[in-house]
Amino acid sequence: MTAMNAAENLRRARTGGPEDGPKVLEHVLGWTLVVLLAVFVTQAGLM
Repeated sequence: MTAMNAAENLRRARTGGPEDGPKVLEHVLGWTLVVLLAVFVTQAGLM
């Protein structure tokens, strides 16, 4: 591996997001947010 390839791999690895985190928790929180937003929209009379 050359120095350029190593630098590219380091730059690619720093995404700022969780890579090996619990995917189920992420999906549950995402859908909870969607449901709460839908409840808010319907209660506010926007739909």
